Amino acid sequence: MAKEFYTERDIEDMVKRGVQSLELTDDVVLTELAYERASRLGLKLVREHDNPPSAPVRPYIAKAAQVSSSPSAAPLAVVAAAPAKNSDLKKRIHDAAIARLGGQVDPVLLDTIIDRVLNSVGVK
Repeated sequence: MAKEFYTERDIEDMVKRGVQSLELTDDVVLTELAYERASRLGLKLVREHDNPPSAPVRPYIAKAAQVSSSPSAAPLAVVAAAPAKNSDLKKRIHDAAIARLGGQVDPVLLDTIIDRVLNSVGVK
């Protein structure tokens, strides 16, 4: 099947015709300007993966980061060795996030995210 390319002008024309959404598949390609124009005009882009066209998925980078040990991994190992201080670490992270984000974040959700991150880096 041939790919459909949409430019900034195509997006403007669609919005003028009353189109409210565009389904993005492997056969639909938007230029950078078309993507930005759709965002500005409120055209909803329905897609399977929520990545803008300039942000490719690079799973090999995440895998490499997990495999390699860096100098920053040492402090985490020290924290993991002291379970009494782990709750203090969680509280400090929680307080810093609340101070930065204020009422934009649900505290229960924030605690869940902090727990998952700490577990993923080996701090339990």
